[in-house]
Amino acid sequence: MTRQQLIAQIKKKQSFLCVGLDTDLKKIPQHLLSEPDPVFAFNKAIIDATKPYAMAYKPNLAFYESMGIGGLQSLKKTMEYLRSLPEKVFTIADAKRGDIGNTSQQYAKAFLSPDGDFNFDSMTIAPYMGEDSVVPFTTYEGKWVILLALTSNKGALDFQFIKDQNGRQLFETVLETSKKWGTPENMMYVVGATKADMLEDIRSIVPDSFLLVPGVGAQGGSLAEVCKYGLNSDCGLLVNSSRGIIYASQGEDFAQRAADEARKLQQQMAEELHRIKMI
Repeated sequence: MTRQQLIAQIKKKQSFLCVGLDTDLKKIPQHLLSEPDPVFAFNKAIIDATKPYAMAYKPNLAFYESMGIGGLQSLKKTMEYLRSLPEKVFTIADAKRGDIGNTSQQYAKAFLSPDGDFNFDSMTIAPYMGEDSVVPFTTYEGKWVILLALTSNKGALDFQFIKDQNGRQLFETVLETSKKWGTPENMMYVVGATKADMLEDIRSIVPDSFLLVPGVGAQGGSLAEVCKYGLNSDCGLLVNSSRGIIYASQGEDFAQRAADEARKLQQQMAEELHRIKMI
């Protein structure tokens, strides 16, 4: 999906909501466990319920890889279903890969190749092995690198705020340096919602780039704060909610409750898009 197509979908749905498909057999409703593929049954129901409000979906690969071959088959079916939707959605492989060049080439082939089993639109990438570990992910036309910049976890404090001799923090160096590896047409950045007040500084370095913002909902991030500091004239945001939507209920009403939570976020997003006169 190109940048222009991404922006068009945001305008059409009046939404920049991404639903995280962090599907855990221990958390899905018990009545689904009798299905031939409970994970896919859960994902399909969540997708069907939330697709009027979401324009992106983000399976976290750890939840599928931890189940072995069966989990990868569930992921494949989920991706086939997402690609079959009449109204296209943006898909993110939340994989956080990044290795020496030839290994990164294989990771990119596995998850981004149009000829592969998964054919995601984008993939989250760890930047800390440098340029040759990231560039292989930029070689597929219409596909995106989503580079980890400033994450929402507690351990982000361990390294990401370390300052160099000029006072520049490590995450700022990642942003500045990586601009040489890609463009706003094929590179986004992960910025945690719990660091929303730092989005203003991030925007000064990457004013035109899209930002994938996790942490809204269960992790306590504020959508209003994210929008205040992070929106640009093209929206420039994909805001992810995982547990707050997909596990809103563990009963037979789980899909309807997921739709309710997705709708609430979409309505807030529509207000923000109207505020910046994008829609």
